[in-house]
Amino acid sequence: MLDKTKIGPVKLRIGHEDRDTGTGGSHDHLDPVTQQVQASFPLAGKTEVDEAVEKAEAAKEAWRRMPPETRRDLLNRLAGLIEENAEAFAERGAVDGGTPLFNGMRMVETSVAWARYYAGWCDKLSGELISTLDTRGEFAYTVPEPKGTVGIIITWNGPLISLCMKVIPALAAGNCCVVKPAELTPFAPDLFAILCREAGIPDGVVSILPGTGEAGQALVAHPKVSLISFTGGPVTARKIMSTCAEHIKPSIMELGGKSASLLFPDVDLKAACERAIFWTIGIMAGQGCALPTRLLVHEDIFNETVETLKAITAHFKVGDPFEDGVLVGPVINTAARDRIMAMLERVRSNQDGQIVMGGKLCGGSLEGGNFIEPTIVVDAPLDSEISQEEIFGPVLLVNRFKDEEEAVEMANATAYGLAAYIQTNDLKRAHRLSERLVSGGVYINGATQINPHTPFGGVGISGFGKEGGRAGIDAYLNYKTVTIANN
Repeated sequence: MLDKTKIGPVKLRIGHEDRDTGTGGSHDHLDPVTQQVQASFPLAGKTEVDEAVEKAEAAKEAWRRMPPETRRDLLNRLAGLIEENAEAFAERGAVDGGTPLFNGMRMVETSVAWARYYAGWCDKLSGELISTLDTRGEFAYTVPEPKGTVGIIITWNGPLISLCMKVIPALAAGNCCVVKPAELTPFAPDLFAILCREAGIPDGVVSILPGTGEAGQALVAHPKVSLISFTGGPVTARKIMSTCAEHIKPSIMELGGKSASLLFPDVDLKAACERAIFWTIGIMAGQGCALPTRLLVHEDIFNETVETLKAITAHFKVGDPFEDGVLVGPVINTAARDRIMAMLERVRSNQDGQIVMGGKLCGGSLEGGNFIEPTIVVDAPLDSEISQEEIFGPVLLVNRFKDEEEAVEMANATAYGLAAYIQTNDLKRAHRLSERLVSGGVYINGATQINPHTPFGGVGISGFGKEGGRAGIDAYLNYKTVTIANN
């Protein structure tokens, strides 16, 4: 088994310069399994953010004017290095946040796909001809231009995927990036920074600065940062948007969800239930923004579905992410553990549904850690806390509906709108309901949410802006119009 103390040391990566100290102080990283201190590393403050932005500003013109084929080759080289270091990234994911190695390797595969997809856009960006001389008397065309220096703030769950969803398209568009990863998960971002250098990305084009809200605020408020891309929650997003408003600065916001999956009787019930458990409990112990954490089941198959879910869940091994066969690791820290357990206790005390499986802290060798039993809650009222707020833990809610109308009403009964899911073999139903579900994406019969070639992002308090597809690189571009009069 990996010696966790050998990962690191984490440094502040200001372009190609490394710092062992920062004005933001330092942070003790706790092993998510044992809660023991396993590393201490520096945190960036305003000083380091300012220095990184100045480095980016000095590098941005050369990076922008670099031949797009050269940028493409550098980013493809970076994608190859990420792939070569897949095991190292999976190990860092386990140390960072307790993600089991099996899931960690799959997340690296997804990250590499995003990196390669956007590397391929470097030499394909173009404007369009939008008018002609004979009809308007003017000749006009558009030119895509990078925004300049962009600030990227990522949350703690899945940092490598977030980096490849944000940093790679920003670089492909010709921007420089100053990145603030969460202080809770510094190890994967640190390796990413090292590989950026190894790939040949010039000094100043990418800086990785772990830090707290102080560093994030300095990045958002910096007058030379032209765009903020943020993944996190609505509370922090409101603060960021308030600062952006003061500076008339655009932002991209991916803010989580409370996604519903609609299960109809015409599908393979066992396969649908396996997807339901894997996507809510088996992926990062439920700590994912777009996971279908609410399963809405047609009343004709409700009881059978609950029993099938329980049987499948019983086989999901909980434990140390480095152990063979473990599918469910710990939640990120004691604060998250206590918050989730308090929500479940309120379900019991308020009778807001019935906990039919799990609902307790894990015992035995896992006692005292941040391990929560895989949990199934049935019949929670739609207006209850657990039905309205993100749980971000290994908990699946199961409710029943009688017809399509009620299913849609239940699915749309939250302020979030990141993803929605449909389990049906009726093609007309799938199209019909997809139009009515309020979400940034609808995923049918096990379709993947974050493919690099498809736009991903939400509506409502799930945020705005897209990552993925052409829309995901357009977010990092300004389109300039050039018009020539015929006179």
